[in-house]
Amino acid sequence: MQTRINQEFTREHRGLGQARLSWRPHWAQAITGVALLVTLVCGAQSINPDKPIHNPALTTPPDANAQMRMREEQTKKQNFDAANAERKKQLADDSTRLLKLATDLKAEVDKTTKDTLSLTVIRKADEIERLAHNVKEKMKLTMGAN
Repeated sequence: MQTRINQEFTREHRGLGQARLSWRPHWAQAITGVALLVTLVCGAQSINPDKPIHNPALTTPPDANAQMRMREEQTKKQNFDAANAERKKQLADDSTRLLKLATDLKAEVDKTTKDTLSLTVIRKADEIERLAHNVKEKMKLTMGAN
């Protein structure tokens, strides 16, 4: 008798009524599945109130020794930058002086003949050589530490 009622029930609800009933269980299953998933995810994340969320080593200030080292490094950098700026200024001045000496030497050489070489020309050439060597050494100091 029970199977006969079931057969009659299914015959009556075929068609539009059956289609309307068929989509409701799918949405209910989907909502139930999402709720279950959220519950599982929240339950899987065990929150320990004793354990901090972030790494305390990242937020603690450095100790006194580390602070002193950082200050020393900063002071050294400032001193180096100041010395470097002074060297650059001296390089610019020496380069200007070198250009003037080279121009003067050329004028002196143009005045002499091919058979004579004056003592002032030799002294100016020697001075240019020393100044050029000093400029080269200052450039090495300026560029070497960077």
